[in-house]
Amino acid sequence: QVRLVESGGGLVHPGGSLNLSCATSDIAVSIGGMGWFRQAPGKDRELVALTTSHGISRYGDSVKGRFTITRDNAKNTVYLQMNNLQPEDTAVYLCKADRWPDGTPYWGPGTQVTVSS
Repeated sequence: QVRLVESGGGLVHPGGSLNLSCATSDIAVSIGGMGWFRQAPGKDRELVALTTSHGISRYGDSVKGRFTITRDNAKNTVYLQMNNLQPEDTAVYLCKADRWPDGTPYWGPGTQVTVSS
């Protein structure tokens, strides 16, 4: 069973930055799409950013221009640089990776991001 190992969450003031990372426990597994979702209390899970192994990325509307997703295919690792964080970005951020070619999804346990003054 492949696990996703997330790191980089924490508490930050409004306007601050954080960088999240997520890696598969087995770098030999082939991964297609990889990225981040988030879920705030009482809200639905929403897309933050996804990227393919070819570097094509997609962002949720609320983070465009502030967040950047990058990926190291050799390490099966995805990074999320989050700038100009706002209180509404507070949520549990969950990493997702889809096994290639069958698309089996793997989810990380989540890392808490809190934006507060």
